[in-house]
Amino acid sequence: MQIIGLCRFSYPAIGGFQVEHEGVEDRSAYLYRPERMEERFRHFETIMLPSIAAQTETDFTFVIVIGDNLPESYQERLFDLCAPIKQITIQAHAPADHRETMQKAINAARMKSDAPCLQFRHDDDDAIALTFVEEFKRAAMDCRPLLERNKFVAFDFPRGYVVRPDAQGLHVEETYHPFWGVALGCSVAPHVRKSIMNFAHGRMGRFMPSISFDKPVMYLRGHNDFNDSRQGPNVSQPKLKLLDADGEQMIRDTFNVDADHIRAVFA
Repeated sequence: MQIIGLCRFSYPAIGGFQVEHEGVEDRSAYLYRPERMEERFRHFETIMLPSIAAQTETDFTFVIVIGDNLPESYQERLFDLCAPIKQITIQAHAPADHRETMQKAINAARMKSDAPCLQFRHDDDDAIALTFVEEFKRAAMDCRPLLERNKFVAFDFPRGYVVRPDAQGLHVEETYHPFWGVALGCSVAPHVRKSIMNFAHGRMGRFMPSISFDKPVMYLRGHNDFNDSRQGPNVSQPKLKLLDADGEQMIRDTFNVDADHIRAVFA
């Protein structure tokens, strides 16, 4: 089964955001502000990329979608950071409808096959456990009869940590949050063109059979000033605590996220 992950890196989609803008120009200006892009790159480099680079299952494709209007300096920086990771492919798309563009991006990476395609979504400031792709694949293999009877089947690993990196290191809070959009995947039947991105992550269980795993801890969910999900009303704030040396080692072993690297980048 082919496995595809998808990440939007400041893609100026029409729709798909908590914060609305007048048009593509306003959205692009908001997304590409230097202070915002610097924070996105810091999280991307220290949190997201290390966990993708060190997956125990290496047979997967990771698609990063950018806007074709992303300033050249940011494009060059992104390509340089991603170059060592063979699973990553970067696609530039013109600003357009969010779901249609993400579906197009995933299907461009799909190979013709009579087997289901396993897909997962991933934000540019989150991390997945080093065993995520392996465990996702194993779960799908265990559920082959279910996959054969359904166009879509969701696989959710809802236990993880909310994290905030800064010059001190990593502040965390353990959490359990079903269908949060991280460490969440689905199988897509052969020849079906819809993708995981055609479904709002919090509502996937309404549209397909869903399998949830109570353990292990499987993600780091980034918490920062530019989270789109933090922009709505009545957003609760996690109670984060700075990790000690033992906690930092646990995070390094589980996610390949290094607190010393974080301190250096955020200094």
